[in-house]
Amino acid sequence: MTANRHLGLTLLFLVLCLPPLASAAPAQQPNILWLSAEDHGPHLGCYGDKYATTPNVDAFAKRSLLYSKAVSTAPVCAPARTTIICGMYAPSVGGHHMRSQAPKPKWLKFYPEFLREAGYYCTNSSKTDYNIDHNIKEIWNESSGKAHYRNRKEGQPFFAIFNQTCTHESKIRSANAKTIHDPALATLPPYHPDTPEVRSNWAQYYDRLTQMDDWFAGHLKALAEAGLAEDTIVIFWADHGSGMPRGKRYAGWSGLHVPMIVNIPEKWKHLRPPEYKAGGKSDRLVGFVDLGATTLSLAGIKPAEFQQGNAFLGKFVTDPPKYSYGFRGRMDERPDCSRTVMNGRYVYIRNFMPHLPHGQSLNYQLQTQATRVWRRLYREGKLNAVQSAFWKKKAPEELYDITKDYHETVNLALDPTHQTQLVTMREALYANIKATHDVALFPEGMFHDEARKHGVTPADLTRKEGAYPVDEIRKSADLLLNAELKPGGLAPMLSAKLPAQRFWAALACLYKGEHFSHALSSQLTALLQDPSRSVRIAAGEVLATYPSDKKQRDLAMAVLLENSDPTKSSAFHAVSALNALEHLPLLPKPLKEQIAKLPTNDPNVPGRPNGYVSRMKSHIASPIPDHFTATPQTRKARKKK
Repeated sequence: MTANRHLGLTLLFLVLCLPPLASAAPAQQPNILWLSAEDHGPHLGCYGDKYATTPNVDAFAKRSLLYSKAVSTAPVCAPARTTIICGMYAPSVGGHHMRSQAPKPKWLKFYPEFLREAGYYCTNSSKTDYNIDHNIKEIWNESSGKAHYRNRKEGQPFFAIFNQTCTHESKIRSANAKTIHDPALATLPPYHPDTPEVRSNWAQYYDRLTQMDDWFAGHLKALAEAGLAEDTIVIFWADHGSGMPRGKRYAGWSGLHVPMIVNIPEKWKHLRPPEYKAGGKSDRLVGFVDLGATTLSLAGIKPAEFQQGNAFLGKFVTDPPKYSYGFRGRMDERPDCSRTVMNGRYVYIRNFMPHLPHGQSLNYQLQTQATRVWRRLYREGKLNAVQSAFWKKKAPEELYDITKDYHETVNLALDPTHQTQLVTMREALYANIKATHDVALFPEGMFHDEARKHGVTPADLTRKEGAYPVDEIRKSADLLLNAELKPGGLAPMLSAKLPAQRFWAALACLYKGEHFSHALSSQLTALLQDPSRSVRIAAGEVLATYPSDKKQRDLAMAVLLENSDPTKSSAFHAVSALNALEHLPLLPKPLKEQIAKLPTNDPNVPGRPNGYVSRMKSHIASPIPDHFTATPQTRKARKKK
């Protein structure tokens, strides 16, 4: 009995004191904290900006890894955040247009849902702004201004986001502001005119960065005081370029380049990437499309097959990608379509709607003094070529070497010595469009119409066999890349089988101008009765802008007016048609009165995109419309009328 008792005690001792087998206990998971700020680029001391006063972020960078080539993927908040929450490029689900609301495909699962299933407490304080249908309670344990990781169960790992809005575009446009940063010392980009208004807005922006820096320090202090600093991976980022004009909303480097700094404590060093070292810098291309996969990887969760990003931290870190991608869709009430490819040195921008300038007259953006004065000086002919470019028609393709031309002022797209680079990045772009099922080659109204016709979501439309033939549509979309294009070379696409082909051919006529419009007049007139509303609107704008006679102009305007009624077309088509009308040099007073009486809401479209019809009507009702090619001569003509 005694021997057996001793043996039993020995076994009990071994059970209690020896470490458990690795397979017998769950691995501990790190806490993950995102500290994000709005509307600012890498204008921080740690990124070499000497005008910035950001001591806390700078100190954080000295003990962390700084990413020098991080991009937001989209240059405006809602599509950028849609990309993050989906773990996919927003155009892959039809959520790339500002404040749109695409239906959610059944197979899509937001990354916090994976974390919650793995035991994480997930909080968001507090911005969502997702351009896709969602149930906030399925995504987050808490999502509000009061959401906080301290509300989790004892010992439960957390994933938390805190978002700072003090740097937002709306916060840097105070009239007669008394700034801490001296406006006279601000370093202006070469594309901005040097005026007191511009300098004041830049100084206000840097003041807000300092305010953000204090907020950032407060969160790190709270983490330390809670005894969580060594258990928590912290990632700092901002959601796109600065709120200054040609920052936010611009599809180039100044709109997409953002700060991103990562701190992984020693306890979790096995989750660090190979290049990690305190105070180090990584040139790896990272973007918002990578954040979902990366966060899952840090939690030990293999990224989902449908996710399109590359994990750059954690258990499932991937090799660095060759390219990073960006996109621009409709910005508020102004339709557009651009795609961007970056490789760390070159930035390639493919403008699918080059008849539009980068600097469209957005109501919200024009509330910033710098935007208004910049546009006014352009209209008065007081700017140089670099400063004027923002307000002129875009080139179909742009190529910049940001190692030599950081502010993207010299377009190398037509430079013979850069043609190989240009073509390489162009093909990379189209490969990405196909690989990610990017709906770029369908205008907004068309992809909603096509999805409804096929009975699928926009995300499923581009994955449906035969519904989205990128190579065929590209033949029309790329017509403008041929510098020798003649009307006869464009004509076949105006009667092509695919609606998207006819749409891009019509827009090519708009870009090419009167010669093409008149030479192809009969075909364009036939398109006013096209089965596709998007094609009708495109043809209507061409013929209303460059009519052969008054009868043709009146017919085109009637088509545009009909489609401006969202209850007859849709909110998406109405915005496009109203833009086409507002682009015209002169609108007859009776037509403006008819537009003013049109409905503003589409009962079949969610509220987010519906408001832009009303905003476009306000533009048109103004005494001097915000036509993007307005000159002193056209303004005088309008005043006389």
